[in-house]
Amino acid sequence: MNVNVSTVFRQSPIRRNTWRSMLRDPMTALGTGILAIIILLTLIGPFIVPNDSLAVKMSERLQSPSWQYPLGTDHLGRCIFSRLVAGAKTTLGISAFVIISVTLIGIPVGLLSGYVGGRVDALLMRLVDGVGALPEFILAIAISGFLGPSLTNLMLSIVLVKWIGYARVVRSIVLSEREKEYVLAARVAGCSTWTVLWRHLLPQIISPVVVLAALDIGKIILIISALSYLGLGAQPSAPEWGAMLNDGRPYFQTVPELMIYPGVAIMLVVVSCNLISDGLRHILDVRSR
Repeated sequence: MNVNVSTVFRQSPIRRNTWRSMLRDPMTALGTGILAIIILLTLIGPFIVPNDSLAVKMSERLQSPSWQYPLGTDHLGRCIFSRLVAGAKTTLGISAFVIISVTLIGIPVGLLSGYVGGRVDALLMRLVDGVGALPEFILAIAISGFLGPSLTNLMLSIVLVKWIGYARVVRSIVLSEREKEYVLAARVAGCSTWTVLWRHLLPQIISPVVVLAALDIGKIILIISALSYLGLGAQPSAPEWGAMLNDGRPYFQTVPELMIYPGVAIMLVVVSCNLISDGLRHILDVRSR
């Protein structure tokens, strides 16, 4: 039986009026606006930055803000504003990749485990329990340290620890939905397992997964920045907010702006994602669904 992708979203609680309701809420609109501005700066950044983010000019090190350097320069004479804009592309890009990856892993695992049950559920849940036995951040540090410091290994380590939460959320929803009348009616009508999962159960999990993803973006950015701060993510010269925090640490007493600017950037993105997540949770009313 052929299934149209648009059918899933027509049946999902996420509709056009959801976004209108979000914009009516002041705090959610504020978070959406902040995130939109940051994304816009990331997209047009290469056209507006005044300097090369990687250019080292020791004669210009630790300069105060000026027309040439809007936020001053760091300990190597690099333009802080240019590095912040370039770092947004790295930080947000990694976050987007991780969110997409964990949903592509967690949703199928949760659907299969919750609907099929039996040995399949037991096997998948033992895998989930085993991976989730340690705190996410500690496990991410261990995996990154084992694989070696690089952005690729950083992304892989976060994906390996974050998909667990999505699998658990999806499984719990499927367990509560699979015995309801509309699912039983689909089975009686002769629908295949794939059709039941895709057309009837998947629309029910979109709302909570979207809320969880919006909240997780902020957490993932914090993990990325923390691992880069520890030297397990972006390596020297690469513009990334966590790495910029690490670079500015020795100069915190004399030039605190080197840590304040990337710290504020991280805070703005995390706060905006949390505001959007709260707005989505209230508007979609995930618990009642």
